[in-house]
Amino acid sequence: MKQEKCRHLLGSLSEYIDGTLEEQLCSQLERHLADCPDCRIVVDTLNMTVSLYKQSAELTSVPDDVRQRLFRCLNLDDLPGKA
Repeated sequence: MKQEKCRHLLGSLSEYIDGTLEEQLCSQLERHLADCPDCRIVVDTLNMTVSLYKQSAELTSVPDDVRQRLFRCLNLDDLPGKA
């Protein structure tokens, strides 16, 4: 049962990290995080990853061919910044 709740709530993790998650779901997720150290680790790790990415993105650029392969692996149709 707990694992299902974790999976359900963590499905909204991107919106939570971005600050765009609906207030009710945000509160529900935060209550869950207070009682679930495993999910707290996931959230903390994702926050750190996003932060490190933002810092490194300011310092380096990714070669276009690497970027294209990455987006293909992630099954994304459009590359950001491309027309």
